[in-house]
Amino acid sequence: MARRPSPGGPAWRVVTGLAAYALNAVTGLALNAVTGVAALALLVLVPVSAVLVPVAGLGRGPLGRLLAAARRLAGFQRRWAGRTLGLDGDGDGTSTGNSTGTSDGNSDGDGEGRWRELGWLAVHGVTGPAPLAAVWAMLSALDYVFLRLRPAETSLLNTFALSMSTVAIAVVVLLAVPLFRTGQARLARRLLDARPTPDTRIRELTASRAALVDARAAELRRIERDLHDGAQAKLIAIRMHLGLARGSGDPDETLRMIDEAREIAGQALSDLRDLVRGIHPPVLTDRGLAGAIEASALLCPMPVEIDIDLPGRPQPPVESAVYFAAAEALTNVTKHSGASRAWVRLRHTAGVLRLTVGDDGGGPVRRDRGTGVRGIEDRLSAFDGSLTVSSLPGGPTELTMEVPCALS
Repeated sequence: MARRPSPGGPAWRVVTGLAAYALNAVTGLALNAVTGVAALALLVLVPVSAVLVPVAGLGRGPLGRLLAAARRLAGFQRRWAGRTLGLDGDGDGTSTGNSTGTSDGNSDGDGEGRWRELGWLAVHGVTGPAPLAAVWAMLSALDYVFLRLRPAETSLLNTFALSMSTVAIAVVVLLAVPLFRTGQARLARRLLDARPTPDTRIRELTASRAALVDARAAELRRIERDLHDGAQAKLIAIRMHLGLARGSGDPDETLRMIDEAREIAGQALSDLRDLVRGIHPPVLTDRGLAGAIEASALLCPMPVEIDIDLPGRPQPPVESAVYFAAAEALTNVTKHSGASRAWVRLRHTAGVLRLTVGDDGGGPVRRDRGTGVRGIEDRLSAFDGSLTVSSLPGGPTELTMEVPCALS
């Protein structure tokens, strides 16, 4: 007798995750249809109010309220698109971790932002309801095929053709709904996000520098704590044992004290080696980035598929940052994903070092939950790098890290 999957089993988690994802996709289409109708209404009312402004100022008050409503609608759509794409809901829409866009996305100036929002109203008024109408048309086609094209005389060939047509339309609907949802989210972010300006770039660099300074300070505090609690405490213990051995009149006691001091010295040496590995792993110097990532993958309790094609070596600071980012990502997979396997891909194309760490765990991973992803972003931001998170409910999850650099 076949066993029913338990509510906590992997199969049940995948099924519920896919069901939730499909429900979110359909809800997203319905939401976009509603906001599209609202955008179309605002697009009609805003010019009418603008025309009425010169007529004894009749349209000035309504125009301001309509523009404010357009801004709120655009902000709502921007936040929805950010959540859909796994980005920060109130950011400027870029996938980098060092972005500092304002909450309304208008860091490039109020006037330009307003024109951008009006342009979005025109586009979204058409594209908002269109996907839902397309899905409705496909479902109507399914109804037409299944109910109205059913042959009067049933035969094996007719039944097979009808079944294949039904399955084909159903598959198209199931594939189109998530694609429509993601496409609408990307279009909204593309139309509403502020374009990079010199001031925006300065803010990004300032935030990157602040994140790097904080990370360095935290690293120095960690090193100091490890030295104080580890090697320093053991060196003090060695000195005490040697002092006791020197003052002891019993040869056996003296030898025992010396043996204990020798054992503690070995532990102190091991602590110092671990500390050095945390600062700059020797394997990174000896074997390069590819070998260091392979060594880190061997420590994972699950199978990790390695696919690395790196014809040279990045500069040492970039190499170290990418290695620690990969190690942090693999650590997060081990601790939090519940995955049965993982994979690592590393490429260098068009002057960009691209590292992808993925797993088949439950997901989803969000930037605003936990410090692991934020730590990777801060580490990469010092080198103008970016992090893109792709994580679906029920899995899989992929973190894609990109750092512009040259290879030696």
